Amino acid sequence: MTWLVWVLGAVVIAAAGAGVVALPWWRNRDLRRRTAWSAARAAIDSAGVSRDAADAPLPEAEQLLTRAETIAAAHGGERAAHTAEQHARRADALWQAAARG
Repeated sequence: MTWLVWVLGAVVIAAAGAGVVALPWWRNRDLRRRTAWSAARAAIDSAGVSRDAADAPLPEAEQLLTRAETIAAAHGGERAAHTAEQHARRADALWQAAARG
């Protein structure tokens, strides 16, 4: 019977150790994902403002913003958020460059 107690004790200690390692990792991963999506949404909003302020339509910038909005609608992971942010920032840069000259 004592061997059963030792085995159960070892299982409990192993589970506690795995929880101590996994919980902060999951929290950090969730924080990175939420931060990336926040940055992507901000970039999409900024590109939308630049689009609204533009004098003439730019098809390439429109396509980039549409891609960014489509990716954001799918609610992917951190990599998708970075991709959406890059598309939105590129569209914003195109509209701002067109407004300057």
